[in-house]
Amino acid sequence: MSITRRAFMKGGAMAVVGTAAVPSFLTRAALGAETSGGRKRFVVLFQRGAADGLNIVIPHGERDYYAMRPSISIPRGQELDLDGFFGLHPSMAALKPLWEQKHLAIIHAAGSPDTTRSHFDAQDYMESGTPGVKSTEDGWLNRVCQSEKKQDASPFRAVALGGGMPRALSGRYPAIAIDNVNQFGVGGNNPGAQPAANGFEAMYAQSVDSVLHGTGKETFEAVKMLKAADPAQYRPAPGANYPRGRFGDSLRQVSQLLKANLGVEVAFADIGGWDHHVNEGATQGQLANLLREFSQSLAAFWTDLGTLAEETVIVSMTEFGRTARQNGNGGTDHGHAGAMFVMGGPVRGGRVYGKWPGLAPGQLYEGRDLALTTDFRRILGEGVYRHLGNKQLDVVFPGFASSPQGFLGLLG
Repeated sequence: MSITRRAFMKGGAMAVVGTAAVPSFLTRAALGAETSGGRKRFVVLFQRGAADGLNIVIPHGERDYYAMRPSISIPRGQELDLDGFFGLHPSMAALKPLWEQKHLAIIHAAGSPDTTRSHFDAQDYMESGTPGVKSTEDGWLNRVCQSEKKQDASPFRAVALGGGMPRALSGRYPAIAIDNVNQFGVGGNNPGAQPAANGFEAMYAQSVDSVLHGTGKETFEAVKMLKAADPAQYRPAPGANYPRGRFGDSLRQVSQLLKANLGVEVAFADIGGWDHHVNEGATQGQLANLLREFSQSLAAFWTDLGTLAEETVIVSMTEFGRTARQNGNGGTDHGHAGAMFVMGGPVRGGRVYGKWPGLAPGQLYEGRDLALTTDFRRILGEGVYRHLGNKQLDVVFPGFASSPQGFLGLLG
């Protein structure tokens, strides 16, 4: 499609394009989000440090929970009850409306089947999508893009917000890592921009890339378009009140990229600080503060997306859970299973999924941890298959038997 030199302003994004033929992803973006044509978006969030699923989604119907956590359990009646047995930590009040509207689902006793208690190994296994296998070269989210080639795909198809490329998006498919969209530059004439070595140009300056099929020039046009959208002037939707902090900033920028209609299909962001060996706290303290930031950021992101939320699925994951019993320092140690969140327009929410294994001494994994009943790949695989429409789960999660018959029914 060819369009003459002019400026388009619609949906908060402006693109200036030339007289030559323009890639269709640029045309779509120039015309605004309304032309997205029902494009599906999949956003993955990683809680780094091993989040304590038992104090995030509290099994308040389980007597052993209180017995094993005498000073850090959430007192009865102070949890945000979900279904009479489970409840959210009171700092997560911002997510309760999404639960009630059935846009939020929770999977408890979920995670990686690998038994390592090493943060490094466990994160690597979950981001590679191959638990126990260290030789996997690429990440599962990168393989999502590799396994389903799309003609004229946007250079922004796979994006990570953060200082570097996460393991989940590393691989042969050319993903992008952006630390700050306001400093994502197109060269030396852009004051304050990231140096070329850290930006788009370094990735594609020499490229007639086999995956991009020689679209290096178009990639530069995409960068220029992002800058033309004047990201510094972006204002979230009314009511989208992002808390201060890196995670809120990351989700705000993910929303900004989605709403600019740049062709983002998969996005990744993370939030650290979940390794609470000492003074974890109960209704107040380290965990409570982090959960408040986490939940308020997610709620703001949901509000900010507006109608795009109906085409978006967000899933959270963490490398492993925490011990069922508190330790002698008022914290918890490295455990096994934890809790995962799935939210979005297509989500069948308002329900805690998965088989609850129990917290009685004989039900604990190795006598100390919440036992695993749902492999994280079942959850992610359902999102890839049902939401993104990618049927090649054997490529995305090699060595894992995944099929629609094994899905949890999270997505409509």
